Amino acid sequence: MTNAVGHRAVFGVIVPSTNTVVEHDYWRAAIPGIAYRAGSMYIPNPVMGDDKDFQGLLGQIRASIDTAVRDALTAEPDRMVMGMSAETFWGGVQGNAAFEQRLHDRTGLPVTTGASSCRAALRELGCRRIAVFSPYQPIADREVGRYFTEAGFEVTAITGLRCPTAMDIARVPDDRLRAMVAEIDSADAEAIVQVGTNLSFVALADRLEAELGKPVIAINSATLWHALREHGIHDRIEGAGQLLREH
Repeated sequence: MTNAVGHRAVFGVIVPSTNTVVEHDYWRAAIPGIAYRAGSMYIPNPVMGDDKDFQGLLGQIRASIDTAVRDALTAEPDRMVMGMSAETFWGGVQGNAAFEQRLHDRTGLPVTTGASSCRAALRELGCRRIAVFSPYQPIADREVGRYFTEAGFEVTAITGLRCPTAMDIARVPDDRLRAMVAEIDSADAEAIVQVGTNLSFVALADRLEAELGKPVIAINSATLWHALREHGIHDRIEGAGQLLREH
């Protein structure tokens, strides 16, 4: 038994200090015997209004991640989950692999990242042509597109919401998210992929799948699915998309 509330597994979840959505989405799934311990990456200046600002935000993430990992490790987790997606796409496939290796070397634990989770999810669902959206600036969207292209997917469309601050990501309403999906969707896209873990999209993605008749992957659902399945936990979850419900 790992502990009384996490007797099946405890996941260490590394999140920016500005993020209010990741932990909510994970706990909302209500998986018996799974517990989470968050380590927070301190973001003193959350502005991300242009490409330069976004690079500065990533610099803050990189400067504080070791402390966040240190804090999460005190709960003796069984797996580390990176609850911030942009850094895991940076540098393409090799950049993500290098990030995962650094986190594994630092913790000695298996690692789940947003980039790897989305790749595994799309392969599981049999989708190769994808349309992608984010809350990011163009510099980050290019890195996301690079990752998916290098991973063997065809990106039919990619764009971002251009949120001015990290906190504003969590303030995007459903109608704006619906409009974004409508903007990028096409007959060519076999799946819609959302990145940016502070976007509250899990419940809406589940509804959109039924409406559009194709997979709509919310990154928080993908990382939770990956962490669970890689850990040998196969509970099926309703209300978080077909990935967690059927796979």
